[in-house]
Amino acid sequence: MTATRQADALQQFRRLHQDGILLLANAWDAGSARLIESLGAKAIATTSAGVAWAHGYPDGDVLPFDLLVATTADIARIIRVPLTVDAEGGYSDDPAAVGEAIARLIGAGAAGINLEDGAGAPDLLCAKIEAIKRAAARSGQDVFINARTDVYLRGLAPEGGKVAEVLARAERYRAAGADGIFVPGATKPDEIKAIAAAAPLPLNVMSRPGLPGAAELAALGVRRLSAGSGISQTVFARIAELARSFLQDGVSDPLVGKAMPYPEINALMTER
Repeated sequence: MTATRQADALQQFRRLHQDGILLLANAWDAGSARLIESLGAKAIATTSAGVAWAHGYPDGDVLPFDLLVATTADIARIIRVPLTVDAEGGYSDDPAAVGEAIARLIGAGAAGINLEDGAGAPDLLCAKIEAIKRAAARSGQDVFINARTDVYLRGLAPEGGKVAEVLARAERYRAAGADGIFVPGATKPDEIKAIAAAAPLPLNVMSRPGLPGAAELAALGVRRLSAGSGISQTVFARIAELARSFLQDGVSDPLVGKAMPYPEINALMTER
């Protein structure tokens, strides 16, 4: 990817967070990314779980980083919309190492990343964000950092105190250089509205049972909705269903009944 195309992708990605709501149907490899792009996606996001599973690793900072860089480059080669990559916790507790790692993802074609605090202290994520910005500046590039806080997913604050904790972390992450705040696990409209209204960064939420639809989320102030690992999990379920049936009776009809035509798939993957 040329420096000009990289800069254009970043600016385009930033604009997608300014109005309305950006819908991200998370991909896990170049083929799924190209398919999702062909359906009208304005940007492509990866799911760390899906990428890890596709390579035969569990989710959770286990995937060899070289494989994530290679996957990023593969996706960037075939799509033309901006790409944001789930970098989990940066695959290290050393902020300098995280900064250099993310610089590799930027070089491979990422316009944005997700970086999570997990069970770690906010201080550590702040240090990682600052290191990423410094490393990006040294390379003459920039990246949209979507700071993910796991306050809801991990129950890091008591009921009634989660909104305040998210907002406190969002302000710290903004000061460190983050461009967005990602709050997976938040599903209650009143809490989502409160976070969106007071957060100093565009709010990203993740698909969960009971979460309002995109139109309602946009009205609440949400700027970004991610499918997370949901699509890849459903694909795995469908693969299991088809393979189990075929292994039991060898009947071919279920394999082609709802199949996407071979020429159509092949055409999608043609170099552009």
